[in-house]
Amino acid sequence: MFHGKMKALTFSYDDGVTQDQRLISLLNHYGMKATFNLNSGLLGNPGSLLRENVTVAHVKPRPCEIAGIYKGHEIAAHTLTHPLLPKLPDEEVIRQVEEDRLALSDLAGYEVVGMAYPGGGINFDRRVADVIKKHTGIRYARTTVSSFAFDKQTDLHQFKPTVYHHAEWKRMEEMADRFLNEPADSPRIFYIWGHAYEFDIRNEWDAFEKLLARLAGHSDVFYGTNREILLNE
Repeated sequence: MFHGKMKALTFSYDDGVTQDQRLISLLNHYGMKATFNLNSGLLGNPGSLLRENVTVAHVKPRPCEIAGIYKGHEIAAHTLTHPLLPKLPDEEVIRQVEEDRLALSDLAGYEVVGMAYPGGGINFDRRVADVIKKHTGIRYARTTVSSFAFDKQTDLHQFKPTVYHHAEWKRMEEMADRFLNEPADSPRIFYIWGHAYEFDIRNEWDAFEKLLARLAGHSDVFYGTNREILLNE
């Protein structure tokens, strides 16, 4: 159970970009929490990305801004510089993850224990997960493989989210209805992930706020960070 409730809702957003601030404002308004996965080696970098023929800002907050921006939510690791971990030897996997975790812990003011695997496609495998579990302080690691399910999972170092908000938007809305309406006789986690900059691509901010309004305020749902829900902290 999650603080006495059978249902839990959590969000996870990657890369640490300035759009996170707008997203956090929405989450705070609706009483929800998220985990933000940051690359400490890239903080402060300006940039942009071309997605679906739309150029969107991909600007990283400065290190001195991190604690303030993400106050009330969870900061988690995303590696130092966002490499594809399966292509790296064990020693570099450890360095990328553990140095990021330690740097972010200093910035956050608390020990960072979670992470999300960086990159698209095959961005993790059993070897990488085992190396991280055995040789770093990471206690859970989120993949990019949607489960389309609400079941609790035992392998927290290859954790599968429920749904990817940008690429699986219709499925996300369908899953939201199921999550709210179906009775829970066992613990159920609705885990939504993505990147805050993706809301700029199709101007989906208003649509996402409507989803938050629908998901908010249910007495049988615990709204927490990844850490609070996956680790029962």
